[in-house]
Amino acid sequence: MNTSLNKDTRSFAAAPHLRAAAAAAALASVIALTSGCVVRPAPVVYAPPPPPPGPTVYAEPGEVVVDAEPPAPIYETVGYAPGPGFLWIGGYWHWNGRWVWNRGHYERPPHPGAAWIRARYEVRGGRRVYIHGYWR
Repeated sequence: MNTSLNKDTRSFAAAPHLRAAAAAAALASVIALTSGCVVRPAPVVYAPPPPPPGPTVYAEPGEVVVDAEPPAPIYETVGYAPGPGFLWIGGYWHWNGRWVWNRGHYERPPHPGAAWIRARYEVRGGRRVYIHGYWR
């Protein structure tokens, strides 16, 4: 009988420590669950694209008599625009003493309502004429 009384006394003496540990664990759980991290997506920032490779994009038409036809066009995949207001200018062969491929790229028009007139090649009077692209 004496041993059962000792067991009850030991359980009762240990109980406040168990209750304090359980309360601390419960409090830590509540804090962990209610203070969760808030993850916000990074803001989208539109930056102007890098300048196109090759010659400058012209603002008015220009013609050059060339001594050879341009090579076959290179087909390109059009990617996503870097931001609102950008237009795709397709790649084309440019003449600068020889044919050089200007890759397609996105560009902002120089003014509202501007349209890109692509480079083209014509034969006039038996001569080959290259007319570079320009904004109109």
